[in-house]
Amino acid sequence: MFSKLSVVVASALITLAAAIPTTTPPVTPPTSNQCCSSVQSSSSSSVAAVAALLGLDLSGLDVPVGLGCSPITVIGNNCGGTSVTCDAPEQAWGSLIAINCIPITL
Repeated sequence: MFSKLSVVVASALITLAAAIPTTTPPVTPPTSNQCCSSVQSSSSSSVAAVAALLGLDLSGLDVPVGLGCSPITVIGNNCGGTSVTCDAPEQAWGSLIAINCIPITL
C-alpha cells in the first residue's frame, strides 16, 4: 500500500514539474548581499529540484546557486549561513534561490 502511494505521489510531482513552463534566468554580475543556508553548483540535484519547482531551467549554466537566501540589510548582520553576493533574486523566487553567488570576504 505504501509503495503504491509513493508511486502516485512521485508521478504527481513529476507531472506538475513537467507542466510548469521553464525559463533560463539571466546571469548578471552579483549586486545583492545575501545570507544563504547553503551554496551549491547549479548542476547539483538539490538545486535542479528547487529550480524545477520554480520553473527555472539551469541546465547549461555553471554558476554557484544559493538556497534559502535572505537579504543582508544591516552591516554586522549575524548570518547563520553563508554570506554571499548574488544576482538580486526575483521576487517570484521568494527566498528559495539566488543565482551567481560569490562569497563575501571581509
